[in-house]
Amino acid sequence: MSGRYPAMSDSPDHDLFRARGAAEQAGGAPLAARMRPRTLDEFVGQDHIVGPGRLLRRAIQADQLSSLIFYGPPGTGKTTLAQVIAGATRARFTALNAVLAGVKQLREAIAAAGEARDLHARRTILFVDEVHRWNKAQQDALLPSVENGTIILIGATTENPYFEVIKPLVSRSRVFQLQALTRGDLARVARAALADTERGLGRFRAAVAEEAMEHLLNVANGDARSLLNALELAVTTTPPDAAGVVQVDRAVAEESIQRRAVLYDKEGDVHYDTISAFIKSVRGSDPDAALYWMARMVYAGEDPRYLFRRMLVLAAEDVGLADPGAIRVVSACAAAFDYVGLPEGRFHLAEAALYLATAPKSNSTLGFFDALSAVTAEREAAVPAPLRDANRDAEGFGHGAGYRYPHAYSDHWVAQQYLPRELQGRVFYQPGELGYEGAVRVQVARRREANLAAAWEREEAGGAGGEILTNAGRGLQRELDNWLERSLSDAAGRLAAERDRIVSAARLPRHGVVLDLALGGGLLTFELLRQCAEGGVWAIAAPAAAGVRAQLQALPASLQPSLVGASAEVPPEIRFDAVVGRNAWQAGGAELVTAAGARLAEGGRLALAESLPDRAPRLHEAFDLGPLGGAERAAVIAAEEEHYRSAAPLTDDAVRAALAPLFGDADTEVVTRPGRLAVTRTLVERWFPAANAAAGSSYAALLRRAGVPEAAVAALRGQLERRLGTALDWQSTTLFITATRRPA
Repeated sequence: MSGRYPAMSDSPDHDLFRARGAAEQAGGAPLAARMRPRTLDEFVGQDHIVGPGRLLRRAIQADQLSSLIFYGPPGTGKTTLAQVIAGATRARFTALNAVLAGVKQLREAIAAAGEARDLHARRTILFVDEVHRWNKAQQDALLPSVENGTIILIGATTENPYFEVIKPLVSRSRVFQLQALTRGDLARVARAALADTERGLGRFRAAVAEEAMEHLLNVANGDARSLLNALELAVTTTPPDAAGVVQVDRAVAEESIQRRAVLYDKEGDVHYDTISAFIKSVRGSDPDAALYWMARMVYAGEDPRYLFRRMLVLAAEDVGLADPGAIRVVSACAAAFDYVGLPEGRFHLAEAALYLATAPKSNSTLGFFDALSAVTAEREAAVPAPLRDANRDAEGFGHGAGYRYPHAYSDHWVAQQYLPRELQGRVFYQPGELGYEGAVRVQVARRREANLAAAWEREEAGGAGGEILTNAGRGLQRELDNWLERSLSDAAGRLAAERDRIVSAARLPRHGVVLDLALGGGLLTFELLRQCAEGGVWAIAAPAAAGVRAQLQALPASLQPSLVGASAEVPPEIRFDAVVGRNAWQAGGAELVTAAGARLAEGGRLALAESLPDRAPRLHEAFDLGPLGGAERAAVIAAEEEHYRSAAPLTDDAVRAALAPLFGDADTEVVTRPGRLAVTRTLVERWFPAANAAAGSSYAALLRRAGVPEAAVAALRGQLERRLGTALDWQSTTLFITATRRPA
């Protein structure tokens, strides 16, 4: 456009006051009100909820709306979208503003809706703008009519509805979050307003310099109303030049919208979002982001003492014992601020934030809340007799007997039982690996293990020295098994980590449309339903997923994913924002992945995790095969190696070659995660069941099918049993694949 937004009208009317009069005659409403879109095609932005294939667009076009709540910052189109719905629906449409209307007006609207339903069989859509302004009693008045279908509610709010709207209304509504408009969206809005001679500014023949438009777009900060108000002020208050064109330059634009309006309410949703961003930036050791979010809050007028209070919490919760000095630094900065005040006190705010952001991190203090949960949720456990007060009951009950005084021993420590017997082996404190805690981590672990051994010896002795003289060895064995599983085994943690990495790599918005390549046990699908609550989830479901199907069918119909047999069954107009999968390549090959990848939208993400069976640990390496005969040793090793060779290895080169036509290139990373596998009675029975399990998939069954004699299988089981209570080194290897769909 040669650096300018061209004049948009040939109107000969150059008189400013006559132009203003014409605007008033055209309705007198502000430009933002006059330019409201009337149809979905005119609606700008929010493609994540009203774009092709999105749930809300389908519902509007089919005129099959359920109750809705639109949530988002000012100027993003909440009221406009409601008006578009009003123009598209065949139902009666009634609007109320919660600032002006009360229960009386609401009852009148409900009565009219009931009459329309009973006499004319017409539905009524009731739009309540700023619904969060109504108190609980006023919102309660909506419930019966929403529940019995007298009205379909559309509520609009700038505050988080999960906090500001009563739960019964939220549970009966679909919540859609509207986002600040993008720079491109705002530019479209501005061009439309400048070109429209009927409702906009077209009759002024305005030419807006590009640098002026850039300033307006930047300072409007995603708010279309703010942009249009500034644009109207700039155009209608600037006299035309000799050629009859209103020239809007950078200086005029700056006068029309002088200061960026920071959306911030000390009691509102944005307040909590911003302080959350600050806390997470400090916790994530990003000093630049920490300073930015803190500056946002200070700029908006937040009380610095509130920020210091939050940083004092951070010093204990997120830095903790990794740097015990952090709380002293923040306390000193807070005290200095009280002496100095603003504006110089900002240095102390910055120093405290930077110290916390750059300090080593540990959240081990959260162990207190695990202990608190044990106190509140479990049966109260008795104080061990050696720990009880010996001053009163030593003679009658033996309280304090057997207590070992730590200062009487080297290093001022001695192994003994401190937790109640019922909680023996429970872990509440997990030291971090950084800073001070990194230095004491090994020491804590060694002493914990020694205390467990001391407790074991005490129980094996029949509880000697205690008041309850029954042997609880079996109960303690179960406790030790549970503790070992929790402390040393990581299968559940590994799966959760893979799930979280896949979902993170997919970069899913709440409005995303995503395909899970393998429903399987639902590991990914259930998480996708949570992540994409405002979009859509599709999953390729094999017949073996019947149990998961039943769980999904128990969800409300609106929350269930769409299950298909292949990606080709998805309607052709649907384009996915992401395709994800775990072990999908291993199950269906490159054809499954590339067929689904072809359904990705431009810029859509592929995120996969593939186990590499050929790199799995070998069980025979955990045993001493020396006592077996040469033929038996060879048979054991050959049986297991043959098992792993049966699966074709998946390589980086094969992945990149298969994905190149669609994605150009793919990022691959092989992650080997060291782990520990606890040897428990349960594990022994799982690997070495009885001989009649030869047809099963256990390790013993594999050996038996390979002709390994039963005596050799029994010998290996005996070795494993002798290692009960210990742990095996146990690694897992996974290939993570991520790629972005390039333009067609």
